[in-house]
Amino acid sequence: MPLQMLGGWLVTILVSAGAASILVLVALFVLLRNNVHATVFWNEIVLEKITNFVMDRSKEERILNSVSYNAVRGNPQSVLDCIDDYCSKKEWAMNVGDEKGLILDQMVEEAEPTVALELGTYCGYSAIRIARLLKPNARLLTIEFNPEFAAIAKEIIEIAGVSDKVTILEGHSEDIIPQLKKKYEVDKLDFVFLDHWKERYAPDTILLEECGLLRKGTILLADNIIFPGAPEFVKYIRNNERFECTTFPSHLEYMKAEDAMEKAVYLG
Repeated sequence: MPLQMLGGWLVTILVSAGAASILVLVALFVLLRNNVHATVFWNEIVLEKITNFVMDRSKEERILNSVSYNAVRGNPQSVLDCIDDYCSKKEWAMNVGDEKGLILDQMVEEAEPTVALELGTYCGYSAIRIARLLKPNARLLTIEFNPEFAAIAKEIIEIAGVSDKVTILEGHSEDIIPQLKKKYEVDKLDFVFLDHWKERYAPDTILLEECGLLRKGTILLADNIIFPGAPEFVKYIRNNERFECTTFPSHLEYMKAEDAMEKAVYLG
């Protein structure tokens, strides 16, 4: 085989491989830009795992580190702004976020809760949003099953200066909810924020009813009813005469993808 011909083939192969790589990258870019499932998968599974390996710390630890260095201690809004800035510019995270956070604020102000419950603490972002609006002597109980998340949330909540209003309960919601009356001296809940495993929204709402923790007028607010979605919860409350429902269209945290929150007022 002539050397010149072999060289030509090699050049052709390399050019083809380069072109194929560019096409793959373009296709990946388009997919990530237009498909929220692909984007979340890329952020949560691929990119996060690589970054965790390289930096030898979890994303949640990196969020805590950013808050520790950049937020003003004792200033809840500064902590929220710091987390929003980090998660919108550096690493996506499953906080309720700044846009839907305004809906959460509105619901807390409407409920004026003495006792509030959050299902799904994660890094403490929404707990801080709720706690900063609570009246004196009001309290928030927030349930988190992941020990690492609970520990990080505790530190971030302390930095925000609202730890006196927030109690983190570590464990599974289905185990803790039945203990709320006797162990944590909860008579009735005034406000409930659901932001944990979406398949637990419906059974935990039913459990709250069965345990007698809802009063007439209790406001439930559920996040992510479009993405990733909570169809069983939506079906249950919208077809239940004991609840009056309102949908608040919005966007997935730190993205342009469509999402919504569902408000359900318990009518007794």
